[in-house]
Amino acid sequence: MTKTFPVEERYSLIDQIRRYSRSVCSNLAEAWRKRKYVAVFKNKLTDAMQEASETQSWLEFALACKYLDENVFQKLDVEYEEIVMMLNSMERNSKKFCFV
Repeated sequence: MTKTFPVEERYSLIDQIRRYSRSVCSNLAEAWRKRKYVAVFKNKLTDAMQEASETQSWLEFALACKYLDENVFQKLDVEYEEIVMMLNSMERNSKKFCFV
């Protein structure tokens, strides 16, 4: 989707959206590997939620700049809300995932 953004956004908005969206995944992977330590597992899930929220804010900028169609933005925003809810549920139920 960011491939359609103006070239002058390459090192700002595009880079931010790509970096933060990828970071959600990498923080979740780190959480999974650290699941024998409940506090670290929860911390990494919190980091993943923060990255998802930051991605949402960059998508809001893209919408405001009219680089994104309203329908595309709404679809992505709903998906990120679902991701945050799943991560939050994992955090609240961390003992189901950790080796305690």
